[in-house]
Amino acid sequence: MTAFPERILMGPGPSTVPQRILRALGAPTLGHLDPRYIEIMDETCVKLREVFMTENRLTFPVSATGMAGMECVVTNLMEPGDEAIVCINGVFGARMAEVMERAGVVVHRLEVAWGEIFTDEQIAEEVQRQPKAKVLTIVHAETSTGAHQPLEGISKIVHDEGIMLVVDAVTSLGGHPVKVDEWNIDAIFSGTQKCLSCPPGLSPVSFSPAAIDVIESRKTKPQSWYFDVTMLKDYYSGKGKRAYHHTAPVNMIYALREALEIVLEEGLEARWERHAHLHRRLRAGLESLGLSYIPEHSLHTLNCVRIPDGADDGSVRARLLDTYGIEIGAGLGPFAGKAWRIGLMGHSATQANVDLVLAALVDCLE
Repeated sequence: MTAFPERILMGPGPSTVPQRILRALGAPTLGHLDPRYIEIMDETCVKLREVFMTENRLTFPVSATGMAGMECVVTNLMEPGDEAIVCINGVFGARMAEVMERAGVVVHRLEVAWGEIFTDEQIAEEVQRQPKAKVLTIVHAETSTGAHQPLEGISKIVHDEGIMLVVDAVTSLGGHPVKVDEWNIDAIFSGTQKCLSCPPGLSPVSFSPAAIDVIESRKTKPQSWYFDVTMLKDYYSGKGKRAYHHTAPVNMIYALREALEIVLEEGLEARWERHAHLHRRLRAGLESLGLSYIPEHSLHTLNCVRIPDGADDGSVRARLLDTYGIEIGAGLGPFAGKAWRIGLMGHSATQANVDLVLAALVDCLE
């Protein structure tokens, strides 16, 4: 038997998975067309709509990790030759641009420095410069920098020009307000392993009626058979007999259903406030140690701080892991060796964990 160490997961993801979800994961496997499993799957999709705060009928978990949600959105909404404005202020905005280009999309990059967010004025100017853009994509919670991007004003700007809004909410769903209908988001994707505290392996997505109209009026088939929403919808939201598409990850759906139930039992607003309160507690402690935040507009769920002068990045993170069992994340891209990323997500977001990581950092920095 392999020994699996227990860690306190306070990095950029995954977060700690509670025993209740692990027990659900271990329930007896059903066939993916079993009537009881279909009921469980439908219940899961209903709960996803509640957490996304949407009435979108086409809201379901893609059978793969968070990046699959990005691929699913791109390959269904976009056709070769379409134009897109892609907002880039970190790794995942840049990754969206690459996914778009691989799909044959003409990408117009709108970039700001890592750690910064986009202003309404910057978006409005770019929208005017790119009148043929079909979509604008933006990261709500940029995991690589800890930047938290407001969306309400941007949504109005892009929709006034007839452009669709696509949002990456991988590190915000379940930890920050994500109001799909109120913010008029056309397509959104997330991941299970962050604030939902479910094991990695699924990517919740939601498509608005306007997005479905675009998908159903395509001139070409989506380049990906696996992510083709015109077929997937007959399995996830079909009426009567469900059309087989692929073998669903049955036990992961059990786990996601339980994770969403935990979120809804706590209540969305209470959950958002818990993450905000613990972020404030962590921030006060980190700043008292002389650590400063990089983004001006910081996520509650992912805290990106500068490594203090004289501290060795790898040594501190190794001591945290080996001595205290705590995982935090290293910096990426231009932040490599210059930043730590401390996650406060879902089941990992507790006062005990905040106080422990602060005490451990005191020891490691000394």
